[in-house]
Amino acid sequence: MRFVIVTGMSGGGKRTAMKMLEDIGFYCVDNLPVPLIDKFFELLSTPNGEITKVAIGLDVRADQNFKDAENVLKSLKENGYDYEIIFMDASEQTLIQRYKESRRMHPLAMGGSAVDGIRKEREILNNIKKKSDYVFDTSNLLTRVLKEELNKIFVNNEEYNNLMIRIESFGFKHGILQDADLIFDVRFLPNPYYIEELKPLTGNDKPVQDYVMSFDEAGIFLDKLTDMVNFLIPNYVKEGKLQLVIGIGCTGGQHRSVTLANELYNRLKDKGKYGISVDHRDIR
Repeated sequence: MRFVIVTGMSGGGKRTAMKMLEDIGFYCVDNLPVPLIDKFFELLSTPNGEITKVAIGLDVRADQNFKDAENVLKSLKENGYDYEIIFMDASEQTLIQRYKESRRMHPLAMGGSAVDGIRKEREILNNIKKKSDYVFDTSNLLTRVLKEELNKIFVNNEEYNNLMIRIESFGFKHGILQDADLIFDVRFLPNPYYIEELKPLTGNDKPVQDYVMSFDEAGIFLDKLTDMVNFLIPNYVKEGKLQLVIGIGCTGGQHRSVTLANELYNRLKDKGKYGISVDHRDIR
């Protein structure tokens, strides 16, 4: 039997994660009353049962102190029940924006502001977050990427170290990438924009890719960048970083940055125990 506890910040994506787990064969129960959790574990752990994968949604709204839930989980471990914890998180700014868009009140706001509720909830959940096996920061996480990562963990049984890497191309003339941790400027390379047959294409098209990568400087830059990122990743993981955003910029965000973002993605994907995606902010 594989038990998974899905918890996290309200608005962090818990329900989305539960739906995805259901799609891959988990029997999902959301907001099970805390006093029934141990009974539920005991019932489903009987030999030769039809259900082999269970996900339980644990919401702070079920018990605002959250102490009873933590005590039950501790007791289950002591009694030999094994389970994994998924924690769905997002930045304060992202959570505030989501509540504004949904026009819903935060469950712990108690008539106050969403900010107060979010901060109170984060304090309540701090302990269980530290004990979680998988932490997903959904602030900039695409739904398809979350699905891919859950499949890796619970279908392919791959290891996961909680770091999500997003490589994103952009154009400086449209504004710098605001949420990037690392930004690299590739405007030192010749611009395909000034070649008539390449101008209407993008870095997703082979003629542009071939042109950009035909310059020795592009390959040298990519080698050095890959080497640096490979050095940084395990150190970020060691420090508990959950998300790494690498921005690669050129003038318009159409040709050079797109090509090199794709090339870096291809070099890093399937090379480590982390999630990775590539996106192009300013591509037409």
